[in-house]
Amino acid sequence: MSFRLEKISKLIKEEISLILLHKVHDSHMGMVTVTKVIISPDLRNAKVFLSVFPNEKRDVSLARVNEMHGYFRTMLASRMTTRYVPDLKFFLDDTADYVEHIDTLIKKIHEDDKPANE
Repeated sequence: MSFRLEKISKLIKEEISLILLHKVHDSHMGMVTVTKVIISPDLRNAKVFLSVFPNEKRDVSLARVNEMHGYFRTMLASRMTTRYVPDLKFFLDDTADYVEHIDTLIKKIHEDDKPANE
């Protein structure tokens, strides 16, 4: 990824995080964190990955954020100086689930490794 794309991705991540923190007050969403933003080389599309805590509120949070798609673009347009404001697509980041699954597997392996003389 080029330096410019990285810089714009960081900017979008920070701005959406700030919007979620200060402008969106929805108690049904839980705690939403922007984990990663991947932007296309032509700067027209951006994939925004979100982490939601607690896990039970993931679907509600993703639906709510998708409903606010236009609001996020409007807010970004006022804060970005690029020619295009990218079209935002929101996705759930399942990295935490994957880490938890691997951790469970490692614990299970170590449970089976207990010494036989105990």
